[in-house]
Amino acid sequence: MEYRRLGSTNIEVSVICLGSMTWGQQNSQEEAFAQMDYAIRQGVNFFDTAELYSIPPNAATYGSTETIIGNWLKKTGKRNEIILASKIAGPGEGWIPHIRGGKTKYNADYIERAVNASLKRLQTDYIDLYQLHWPERQTNFFGKLGYTANTEAFTDFAETLQALEKQIQAGKIRHIGLSNETAWGLMQFINASERLKLPRVVSVQNPYNLLNRSYEIGLAEASWQEHCGLLAYSPLGFGVLSGKYINGQLPTGARLTLWPDYARYSSESSIRATEQYVLLAKANGLDPAQMALAYVNSRPFLTSTIIGATNMEQLKMNIASEEVRLSNEVLDGIESIHAEISNPSP
Repeated sequence: MEYRRLGSTNIEVSVICLGSMTWGQQNSQEEAFAQMDYAIRQGVNFFDTAELYSIPPNAATYGSTETIIGNWLKKTGKRNEIILASKIAGPGEGWIPHIRGGKTKYNADYIERAVNASLKRLQTDYIDLYQLHWPERQTNFFGKLGYTANTEAFTDFAETLQALEKQIQAGKIRHIGLSNETAWGLMQFINASERLKLPRVVSVQNPYNLLNRSYEIGLAEASWQEHCGLLAYSPLGFGVLSGKYINGQLPTGARLTLWPDYARYSSESSIRATEQYVLLAKANGLDPAQMALAYVNSRPFLTSTIIGATNMEQLKMNIASEEVRLSNEVLDGIESIHAEISNPSP
């Protein structure tokens, strides 16, 4: 297993990070335990979760994934063997009223409440990487790129960093990261931290895959120059890039079968691009999912690729992608498809 530096910290994380958002709905606690046991045996030392999980979010399963991880930590005693990441949910009055009324602000009060609740569910004294799940600002939201100019009010970047610093000083979190952020937002946090000697962001968790390489526009350079690497989520585009949904297939138990509204990577152009990527993989003797993951793993601005799986076969294939090295022929093929159908999914 390859390991990479988390920002400018002294922490080395596996290039494969174990995602967990299916645990508590698509996966039982027993299945989640088996996934964590297997992953750690393969050298994965980085687990990612969020108070929002499991997905789709609802009041009945809110925090269930953190609870499952906490139960595993208690059972195994392996807290010191993993780098644990979690997230505070942002504002979302219209779709997550069960999380602080959907009115979360990234200030001292809300952050302290969220951190304490996550620590209790996780049954640990500290979180290694604590992330803001999406901007408090109305920008770069799930499945929607771009920004519409407005005069909205949001918590000052320095105030948010001061609130997070308080949690670091209390020993509750070690480092901080962003998620679903823009290049402007990242640089505002970095500038505030440098100007006021506040904690520095060490990572950005954003979508990145063969159907959505928008991170390369602005954020990739910021990640590289500022030592603030990408934690790539949805590296398989909700499983679409595995090819399992081609020709209208809907496998039993698959995410898009259960929740067809999760159509972020299912546009006509995305399907057309996926078909070409799958053909490229098969023509070169590669599993389509492993090719897609190996491409993400190979990016120099990447710290770790967050994989998710609903069964052990998927998990084994996804983790094994770390060993796959793509030939120049395959890389050229990927770039040709990308040039023809660039970023078909938001």
